[in-house]
Amino acid sequence: MFSLDWIYYAISWILLTWHSAWDAIGVPVGAALGTNWAWILAIVFLVVTVRVVLFPVFVKQIKSQRAMQALQPKVKELQEKHKGDRETLQKEMMELYRKEKANPLMGCLPMFLQIPVFLGLFHVLRRLDPAKLNKTLYGWTVEQFDSASSATLFTAPIAGKFGSTAEELARLGANGTTVKVIAGILVLVMMGTTYLTSRQMILKTGWAEDPQQRMVQRLMLYGIPLSLLISGAIFPIGVIIYWVTNNLFTLGQQQWVLRKYPPPPTPGRPGADRKPAQPAKTGGLLGRKAAPAPAKQAPTAPKVAGPKPGAKPVNPKKGGPAKRQG
Repeated sequence: MFSLDWIYYAISWILLTWHSAWDAIGVPVGAALGTNWAWILAIVFLVVTVRVVLFPVFVKQIKSQRAMQALQPKVKELQEKHKGDRETLQKEMMELYRKEKANPLMGCLPMFLQIPVFLGLFHVLRRLDPAKLNKTLYGWTVEQFDSASSATLFTAPIAGKFGSTAEELARLGANGTTVKVIAGILVLVMMGTTYLTSRQMILKTGWAEDPQQRMVQRLMLYGIPLSLLISGAIFPIGVIIYWVTNNLFTLGQQQWVLRKYPPPPTPGRPGADRKPAQPAKTGGLLGRKAAPAPAKQAPTAPKVAGPKPGAKPVNPKKGGPAKRQG
């Protein structure tokens, strides 16, 4: 059977390293607002560590999304050409993606790569039970294990969850109402930030023309946030802190990338039909006032055209009034 111990050891090592760093700095332990900030910051910087490692994958995700946007006109042509023939349409689109080296599932890759980290943290935090006999598993010392198992956020243990039983709460020395309130608020924040990360990208890039990619967008926008309403009840508070922090990191990263590298205009994106405003012309250095437009000159009398080359001269006297006969 395939073992996931290497993931648990890796997650534990990162957590313990960051906790030791914050503890050495002198971050308060349980004194401020009933929160052990050294362990909370260790979870937050676990997110930072993972996102730094996955940044090249995020760049590939953005490039793939740009390639998919550039292919939207061709996808639309295929949809019109093979309307009613779904099998042929899917085959032609897969061939188009292969030819143009675009992957409609690349947008989900960073999330999929973080699943092992999420599962590892979930498993490690679930072990923070004072009744456990083996407290030194995955590289922990007894002192570190006891410190983490008693770590709290606003007096709610980070190992506690909304669905904790009375027996589990008793072993953690926690108040059931406090744990439910803190965990419930965090679950709602987790759902909201998960929705916002998908909505932010869709508002900037528009809905995909490809039915398969549009289905993925709908799943990311609505399906995953709604599923968290149920699954969030079994997540330890520390795991929810990780998820919320990861969402906030994603929102900031996407905002920076979309502002620095705006997506090309597409029919599905609001404001795509607007023409970009032309920058005002300024003279010389930035900030110098533009030169005033020259004043309009008064209109002059039209010039009389001279005789054409080769034409006979016109006698101005000819055709004048005849002399009177005496």
